[in-house]
Amino acid sequence: MAHDICPIAVNQIGYPARAAKTACFTKAGEFRVVDAATGETVYTGRTGEARHDPDSGVSVAHGDFTALTAPGRYRIEMDGASSAAFDISDRPYHELHRGLLKAFYHFRCGMDLVPEIAGPWSRGACHLKPAVVYGDPERRIDGRGGWHDAGDYGKYTVPAAKAVADLLLAYECFPGAFREPVPIPETDGRMPDVLHECRYELDFLFNMQDEATGGVHHKLTTLGFPPLNRKAEEDDGDLYVMPVSPTATADFAAVMALASRVLRPFDPAYADRCLAAARRAWDWLERHPDAPGFRNPPGVSTGEYGDRRGDRDERYWAAAELYRATGEAAYHEAFRRLAREDFDRFALGWADMGGYGTAAYLMNGRDRADAALYDELLEGLRAEADRIAGLVDASGYRVSLERHEYVWGSNMLVMNDAMLLLIADRLLGNEAWRAAALDQIHYLLGRNVLGISFVTGYGERSCRDPHYRPGVADGIDDPVPGFVAGGPNAGLQDERMRAELQGKPPAQCYVDHRDSYAGNEVAIYWNSPAVFAVSAFAE
Repeated sequence: MAHDICPIAVNQIGYPARAAKTACFTKAGEFRVVDAATGETVYTGRTGEARHDPDSGVSVAHGDFTALTAPGRYRIEMDGASSAAFDISDRPYHELHRGLLKAFYHFRCGMDLVPEIAGPWSRGACHLKPAVVYGDPERRIDGRGGWHDAGDYGKYTVPAAKAVADLLLAYECFPGAFREPVPIPETDGRMPDVLHECRYELDFLFNMQDEATGGVHHKLTTLGFPPLNRKAEEDDGDLYVMPVSPTATADFAAVMALASRVLRPFDPAYADRCLAAARRAWDWLERHPDAPGFRNPPGVSTGEYGDRRGDRDERYWAAAELYRATGEAAYHEAFRRLAREDFDRFALGWADMGGYGTAAYLMNGRDRADAALYDELLEGLRAEADRIAGLVDASGYRVSLERHEYVWGSNMLVMNDAMLLLIADRLLGNEAWRAAALDQIHYLLGRNVLGISFVTGYGERSCRDPHYRPGVADGIDDPVPGFVAGGPNAGLQDERMRAELQGKPPAQCYVDHRDSYAGNEVAIYWNSPAVFAVSAFAE
């Protein structure tokens, strides 16, 4: 069923003791913060004026309780209504951070997920048979390993590159958040677990590179989606590796170059292998400057991950990462050439990768850059961060989404914006951007019109029935914890949403039901920017 409007919305995990603390109310008035165990009032306050928020369809008043810094577990009450419980502490996101990262273990394909790590969600190894090269039925590749992409069992190069990049950048920017083990099977005390997890996906991606040409196959799936209740280890349909695409090849080149740099201190030989693979992929791109984008071949109905806006942003990212990894002038010149192309140079989505190229170039330092281009990109980043922060300030629930952005995977857009704000803060230093990034985490974890935490297993009122085949098939009431759901989607592209959400304002267009693939599916590239954003506040 569709969710009711929440009268008092809070971040259900909690608030850092020294950070700003705001709850959202659907009317103005006096409120009190109470001890969740005893009911004792510990703070009283009065909201600001209630203002209509068109995206959520309600009036919203903000109640500030920043002055409350004592560690504890609390609720907020007003006129008989009560919020979900939440914590105030120095490190409220420690366990959430571990859960968001451990979710990638549950996405793993091709190995046993053991009870010692997976708990009740353990399962057998899956999808072990060699994959047929589509269009060449006599040829096979080893397609074992990697992560399932989302609620289905496909493995897709383009979104995988985004997910790995987000995790690598999270470690690079906030290494202190990853000091403790998750755990995962590879834990060895020498390499942080987040990097082991990335290697599990990188090992699969190596197999997606065509040995003969250096181009990279777009995806590996069955021809169609299996039933929603099909267990991973029982999904035994023939696997197919789809043709090489320029977007997959460019993203592969970029993420392998990035991995070579981040992993080099821990495993130089592996880093060399990553960089060699990145170079071969770049060489393919140079030989195919106008290669057509990917479209599903006849008879294939799994996720397409096409890119109708072209591949210049992916090539831009690849050039930036290869230049940062090698310092070679040829890659720098390619980056400068591509920077003149027409694409979004600050986006961080799987289809629009320009922001990754810009971040790589800027984080490499002005002394290794074309000074004029560096300054232009830095000022563009400043303007984009200011634009996002302005949207946050204007929103009733302090979320960065514009009305047209309540789309399939809107929570990815929210977390991408948090990423960009944090990268901008790292490069330029602006506490207002950092605070706006934290606001996006508050939204994800329950400070929204529905009062729902969009992360399974985290929060008193968290989503419980995601579109996720292993979770539907296992018969367990509780979902795997740590998955980010897609979020409100005004497009209503599935039958469940159309049946329950007609006429709702955009921010209310969400239903917590397994049949809602357009709003309640999970995905690696929705979790990955959440890991990055939470890492900034989990060190």
